[in-house]
Amino acid sequence: MAKYKLEYIWLDGYEPVANLRGKTQLKEFGSFPKLEELPMWGFDGSSTRQAEGHNSDCMLKPVAVFPDTTKKNGALVMCEVMMPDGKTPHKSNARATILDDPNAWFGFEQEYFLYKDGVPLGFPKGGGFPPPQGKYYTGVGYDAVGCIAREIVDTHLDLCLDAGINHEGINSEVAKGQWEFQIFGKGSKSAADQMWMARYLLMRLCEKYGVDVNWHCKPLGMDVDWNGSGMHSNFSTKYMREVGGKSYFEALMNAFDKYKNEHIAVYGPDNHMRLTGLHETQSIDKFNYGIANRGASVRVPHSFVNAGYKGYLEDRRPNSQGDPYKIASRILQTIATVPTP
Repeated sequence: MAKYKLEYIWLDGYEPVANLRGKTQLKEFGSFPKLEELPMWGFDGSSTRQAEGHNSDCMLKPVAVFPDTTKKNGALVMCEVMMPDGKTPHKSNARATILDDPNAWFGFEQEYFLYKDGVPLGFPKGGGFPPPQGKYYTGVGYDAVGCIAREIVDTHLDLCLDAGINHEGINSEVAKGQWEFQIFGKGSKSAADQMWMARYLLMRLCEKYGVDVNWHCKPLGMDVDWNGSGMHSNFSTKYMREVGGKSYFEALMNAFDKYKNEHIAVYGPDNHMRLTGLHETQSIDKFNYGIANRGASVRVPHSFVNAGYKGYLEDRRPNSQGDPYKIASRILQTIATVPTP
């Protein structure tokens, strides 16, 4: 038997964006623990905006477990927050109530800025801006990406792969100090679990560099010519992959147009700052789609059309602070309104 370091991770009750929280307990196991072997664990909800001080107990229910190779016998345990009875989901627990489909595939493209001393990496410390956007996207060399960012993102990639997270790739983004990683998963709960854990691993890694991850969708503001950050969400269902068809696709897009406000409501806060019609976005109050159009609400890949309108689509409206549980669920809710022949 060995003592395993179980790092329980959950989402707190802050609004409009929940924070990741974590604490560690030690338990003995004969081998790496299975999910069903992990016990529920309590915490002080009054310190996370999830309970009052006079009745502060909340419970953590393990829902996914990943190896943590940064520690001997380490495990990362994604949890849902439950009420003291251990059965009733806390009101902040979005995961417990989302629509899920194990045959739905999601690919999340997480953009973010790396910040040090209050500015993005590579920005002048005394104020002002570096040279305009142009050479930073997929850039190479110190002038484009600096000296520590690539070490951070490459290490993060390895940590995710070691944990069994389906990390699909990385690249520097359009703005200075801006990066992206991609996570793929099957089923909205599994895909979102992996995204939240990947976010956690990045934030924890950055602690040793004195760097913060800025997830805000427009951290430099609306009045400057710098890109914001999205979490473009690629999605497909079994029907979209295997049957599809132009008439079904058009009905699907009509439904996405009909429910555009419901989508925006869960696609992340402050999206009005990002979805302006500029910087590869459509305006927040409009919906459109286009083949290979990065300024559309939904980008339709050439491969989708060439395959007879089968495959995946990319919703470009979700932003970098969006909750992947809610985003994936809303996409599935809209798809469910479209009848299949």
